[in-house]
Amino acid sequence: MVIGIAPEHIAQYKTLHANVWDAVLDRLRASNITNYSIFLREPENLMFSYWEYTGNDFDADNAAIANDPVTREWWSVCGPMQRPLESRAKDEWWASMQEVFHLD
Repeated sequence: MVIGIAPEHIAQYKTLHANVWDAVLDRLRASNITNYSIFLREPENLMFSYWEYTGNDFDADNAAIANDPVTREWWSVCGPMQRPLESRAKDEWWASMQEVFHLD
């Protein structure tokens, strides 16, 4: 997935993500999200996200994340720093990308 970030918020965003709230991490793990990374590309100020899902019911696990009060608070802090792409799908915040290569 990809999203932009406001340049004036990059330092704060890095600091937040160096110390992600434990409850947010716990919710992600409980929802079967693993191997989660966010990469920053400057000077374009684009962030790329990668994670793996190991569960059996993505919709339910995703809903649990979205309904978690601490995660929603986390998003209220991080969201205003982000700049969603205009080309993203209607229901997306981070825009999905198509995988064109994978090496096992």
